Amino acid sequence: MKTLATFAACALVITSAHAESILLRPAAVFDGQEMHAGWSVLVTDDKIAAAGANVSAPAGARTIELAGQTLMPGMIEGHSHMFLHPYNETSWNDQIVQESIALRTARATVHARKTLEAGFTTARDLGSEGAGYADVGLKQAIDSGIIPGPRLLIATLALVATGSYGPKLSTDVSVPQGAQEASGVEEVTRLTREQIGKGADIVKVYADYRWGSGESSRPTFSQEELNAIVQTARSAGRPTIAHATTPEGMRRATEAGVETIEHGDDGTPEVFRLMKQKGVALCPTVAAGDAISRYRGWKKGVDPEPPRIAAKRASVKAAREAGVTFAMGGDSGVFAHGENALEMELLVREHGFTAVDVLRQATSGNAAIFHLSDRGAIRPATLADLVAVQGDPTRDIAAVRDVRFVMKGGAIVRQP
Repeated sequence: MKTLATFAACALVITSAHAESILLRPAAVFDGQEMHAGWSVLVTDDKIAAAGANVSAPAGARTIELAGQTLMPGMIEGHSHMFLHPYNETSWNDQIVQESIALRTARATVHARKTLEAGFTTARDLGSEGAGYADVGLKQAIDSGIIPGPRLLIATLALVATGSYGPKLSTDVSVPQGAQEASGVEEVTRLTREQIGKGADIVKVYADYRWGSGESSRPTFSQEELNAIVQTARSAGRPTIAHATTPEGMRRATEAGVETIEHGDDGTPEVFRLMKQKGVALCPTVAAGDAISRYRGWKKGVDPEPPRIAAKRASVKAAREAGVTFAMGGDSGVFAHGENALEMELLVREHGFTAVDVLRQATSGNAAIFHLSDRGAIRPATLADLVAVQGDPTRDIAAVRDVRFVMKGGAIVRQP
């Protein structure tokens, strides 16, 4: 069991000066695309200085032997919610209504640390889910070295069509919502600007959602509203991403010019072909649906597969056949932070991807989709965000759970 002193030491490691060069000598290096046996990686300050088969260390450099391990770029979590914790602990409604922002922020600091220690050195945090702009402060605390955590890309409040989100209690009771409500082109434009001004790196919009309890999802924002959101964000140099599960919600968001569709549960071959044509990526979050089904009583491997799991399998298959680009992100927060690798395992074991496919998605692939040219690969001048796992994850994806070494910006975060 880790102590507070351990956590404090971890934070000190992250903030300490690290002018020395470090030579990392693993069994092999996955560079974000391919495996290379016998490679070493030289880190100087916060960057990779060299990588290859014949890397020599300068005088005074420290050498770290990573015997039997694969060194790879720090993984990038494509869909997380640092201010949520698993729904089998507390329902989403109760988290939004009954947990204070102070409590939720305290939890988020732990979630950030667990994410980093699991080898995810960057994460998109796609909505504070009723915690206001607390994600701005969380990001600042990480960047300042006050607490350990991944480099965050934050979406702050996220935008929902008025009346479509939750929590929903009695019609006589108004409660804080899990996202910011908006209606009309003028208002969505104003609130998009407001969120960006408060610190949003990403604008997130709910292109469809359930209007009432027990209903299926339906499109929420009009095409004109979505167009206005995307154009406003683009003018400010921010990407827009869309929660969308219905074919029409996905179509409208794609036509508007969002960069990724999150979930895509009921996507059709037609809408996936449109996404391919428009260059829109899919973040399928298969782990979230798997977790929710288990919370509802599904005994995996014993009970028949729930319809929502079968539907997700079909949509992922259709997206692959259409040639859609995949982002890797599991929707952590629905399930435990630090268990982010669950998404990668499910993609391999249940959705037909190879281990190399998902390793690329979680490193160089996500870096390309999210415009992060300084990470996701092992090559000179990129950030020294590095992870070593025991064994060969290109042969057994489960190896990504056995994290032995984590470095963020040249500072060692985790080491045996």
